Amino acid sequence: MTRMTRTRMLVGILASALLLAGCSSGPTRDDGRVTLRFQSLAWQQESVEATKELVDEWNALHPDVRVEYVQGSWDSVHDQLLTSFEGGEAPDIVHDASDDLADFAYGGHLADLTELLPERLTSHIPALAWQSVTFGDGVYGVPFLQEPRVLIADAARLRESGVRVPTPEHPWSWDEFREVTKELSGDGRYGVAWPLKEPVSATLNLSLSAGGRLFHRDAGGKVTVRFEEGDEVVPRTIHEQVNIDRSASPTTLGSGGSDTLPGLFAGTYAMVPLGFSYRQQIVQQAPEGFEWQVLPAPAGAGGLAQGVSPQTLSVAEDCPHKKEAVAFLDFLLQPRNMVRLALGDWMLPTGRQALADPALRTPEHGWATGTALAARLRPAPAQSVRGYPEWKDKVATPALQEYYSGAIGLDELRKRLEKDGNLVLARYQR
Repeated sequence: MTRMTRTRMLVGILASALLLAGCSSGPTRDDGRVTLRFQSLAWQQESVEATKELVDEWNALHPDVRVEYVQGSWDSVHDQLLTSFEGGEAPDIVHDASDDLADFAYGGHLADLTELLPERLTSHIPALAWQSVTFGDGVYGVPFLQEPRVLIADAARLRESGVRVPTPEHPWSWDEFREVTKELSGDGRYGVAWPLKEPVSATLNLSLSAGGRLFHRDAGGKVTVRFEEGDEVVPRTIHEQVNIDRSASPTTLGSGGSDTLPGLFAGTYAMVPLGFSYRQQIVQQAPEGFEWQVLPAPAGAGGLAQGVSPQTLSVAEDCPHKKEAVAFLDFLLQPRNMVRLALGDWMLPTGRQALADPALRTPEHGWATGTALAARLRPAPAQSVRGYPEWKDKVATPALQEYYSGAIGLDELRKRLEKDGNLVLARYQR
């Protein structure tokens, strides 16, 4: 063997070692043990603790397949995952939301789990939930937690006003909701505060209750935006509450959900539409003696139907140990474990058996109201639309923000969502 040959062999060995070191999970160790990196987006203390406990339990039961917990963040997950996918450094198991998966699935970054998922898991979760992670002919994640948008109300204020209190069996209509918020307003107080810093998902998902769908797919699979009668109900209601009735606070339109809680506690707002999980913050932050209750969102032509984007668990296409990764998902999402994750995140599990658990059906903290809404939840309208993140950020968000503030009218809103929106989506459908 020549000196040059030995040098080339050494370079090749070093290059191979560097490539293996850059892989998300690396090769099987000499001792036969596999290591999988699981990036979790759990952020509330109870949720993080529950997830880490389950990872520890898996590792104790499966010494040959070790799962390494990696903390991620909802604030930056899309860009972070895109960078890691393109750089070949993605985690093996990816925690995300279903409305963020389309571009990753179509881009070849996520594994198709169709032939890997066990029957126990597929039958435990309803078909509607699976639709939220199905793109083309493949299944690219497991939907496991979801939350309806509900009204968090000042119970004493409602009682004093004498208005009819809605239930899942007898909800308010959107017209009745508008009248109630006018009844609850006056003397510097508002019937409702809409925290719409991120207005798109709230608007689209609630619009299902009024028969709105916005995105229309033709026989060839092409998606176009059409802002029709059912799509107008929710944004028009919000616009009129803010700009005509003065029953909704204009100052909260640029706020996040947490920002509205001090005003709710102080009596400035009688109600705030929030995701179901915000109940944990209310329990932690509400002053002593503050009475609150959970009400269903208003209903329209579509009843209590509401769009949701479930939290999901996916496997990276580059993961060399897909079967082991899916086995971990099957363990993590066993009914008793799904209940633990749901309680930790103050959300609803997708699984039928988990959802039936008595711990999730108690009246305390509004759990029973949430579980009563579970059967009405549908995949969010934008679920499988390629280019949705860009459409949302560049077109829909600024257009809705201007409409809600009164800067533009309904016709201009329609024009922007349709004309500008379809130009954006067309680039992803060529």
